[in-house]
Formats: sequence, structure tokens, C-alpha cells
Amino acid sequence: MNIIRYVKEYKNLWNEFVKNAKNSHFLFHRDYMEYHSDRFEDFSLMIFDDAEKLITILPANIKEDTLYSHQGLTFGGFLVDDKMKTETMVEIFQALQIFIKSQNIKKLVYKCIPYIYHIKPSEEDRYALFRHDAKLIRRDVTSTIDLTEEVRYSKGRKWTINKAQKEAIETFESDDYGTFWELLISVLESNHEAKPVHTLEEIQKLARLFPKNIRLFVAKKNKQIVSGALIYENKNIVHTQYLANSELGREIGALDLLINYLIKDVYKNKKYFDFGISNENAGRYLNNGLIAQKEGFGARAVVHDFYELEIK
Repeated sequence: MNIIRYVKEYKNLWNEFVKNAKNSHFLFHRDYMEYHSDRFEDFSLMIFDDAEKLITILPANIKEDTLYSHQGLTFGGFLVDDKMKTETMVEIFQALQIFIKSQNIKKLVYKCIPYIYHIKPSEEDRYALFRHDAKLIRRDVTSTIDLTEEVRYSKGRKWTINKAQKEAIETFESDDYGTFWELLISVLESNHEAKPVHTLEEIQKLARLFPKNIRLFVAKKNKQIVSGALIYENKNIVHTQYLANSELGREIGALDLLINYLIKDVYKNKKYFDFGISNENAGRYLNNGLIAQKEGFGARAVVHDFYELEIK
């Protein structure tokens, strides 16, 4: 088994492996990962078997003496294909520890890819983490709707949607990222004293690179955008990367109407609709109001797990 650090000469090989992985996601394409290369020191790894065949890749970055399965991505452990076996993954973790110890790395922080993002079952890494005594250090909770079952809204969500349907609100896909970003920044600053992870220029660039995966939907009232949803779309699942609702949008229920449009019309043939996490403080704080809104649409809990492995 041979472990090497990713370099740009391997870009095509890396991207081809991502494309065919059974836990593939466009987040792991090099063109996506490198939009924020100035913020993270990339330390992605490629592992080859004894026949020099690529068998797995690990999107990662290094900070001081710790290797992270990439801090700039929502999630991401080992990507694997159909040929990956559990015994092999146990051996990979053993080889990984030897390799990163040789690089003077003392700790691995590993965040698993939640099962809802798997195209096929891909939890060989979870078992290998257990076998190597990795410690669970963080658990976030995301809220996800199973679209293969009947979607059941709460009475409150039904009431708001019915109210919004009486307004002259238009819901449609848009490429007006500039106006949406102004709304998003305003909402995040006033409600959470926060900023979007991406700049407008970054999200516009990523949307150009991944037009089938990054899509913007908006709700308009009197030709004014009052709410919007930036969607990250993968093979079986869609994720609301950013949601924003103006004061008028809240009054007339525009965002609920927009989400209903996405669930019932645009993405009705997908498997999962994921709203994202409702946590702070490394998973220890649950925003009850935020998660209640998501659960009002019928979403239920799926966890994002983070593990720590001391390198001995």
C-alpha cells in the first residue's frame, strides 16, 4: 500500500475517482476544493494498492500538527468505490497512521460523510475508526426529509403556505446571485451577527463551474426578491446551502412557499431533501427554534459525526 500527498499533476485521476466513487459528491472535485486554497493548506491523500491502483482518496488539510478531513468542506472522509472492502479499510487506517506519523502529524480529525449522501452503503470507515480506537468528539444534527415517503407538514407550516398562496408570489429559478447575496448578508448580519461562508464572487464562480449542482431559487413579490434558497444538488440529495427571508417575506410566508415549491415540484424525484445543521458550539448547543422550523416540513434527524485519532 502506497500513500502519497496530492499534487496538481494528479488532478484528472483524482476527479475521475470522485466521479466513480460510491460516496461521491461534487464538493470533492478539485475545482470546488481549490476555490478556498488560500485559506487552507491542502494535505489531501491518495492511496494506491500494491498493484499501483488508486483505491481511495482523502480530501484533507493540515494545520500545525493536526490533519483534518477537510475543514473547508461540510463533511468528507475517505471516498471509495464499489471494490472497497471493510478489511481493506481497516488496513488503510493502519497504513495512514504510519504515514502521517512519518510526517510529524500527531492527530487526525475525521468527519464522516452522512449516509444520506452515499450513493451506495459506504460506512467501512466508521468501522475502521472504531477498530483503531478513534474518539467521537463532535456530533451535529442535520434535518432531512425522505422524499420517497409521503411528506407530512405540521399544522403551522400548512397554515403559512396556505396564507402565502393567497399572495401574488412568484417562485422560480434565478441567476440573480447579486440581489440574493445582498439579502442573505443583511439577514445573517441582523439575525445572527454572521456572514456567508462564501463571498459573492466565490459562489458565482462555483455556480459557473457546477451549473447542474449549484442552483438559486427565489420568491418574488411585486418584482422584488423577498426570499431565496441556494441549493447544492447531488445525485440523490439536495441541500439548502443558504436560505434567506426578508422582513416582508416573513410577513407573507414567502420562504415556506418557496421551500414547498422545491419539495413538491422541483425535487420531488430526489431521495432526500436536507436542510443542514441546527447546532453551535461543536454540536453541544441545539437551536430549538431553527430545528423546529425544519421539522415542521417533516424533516427528521441525521447526525454528522467527527472523530479524533491520536497518532501513537
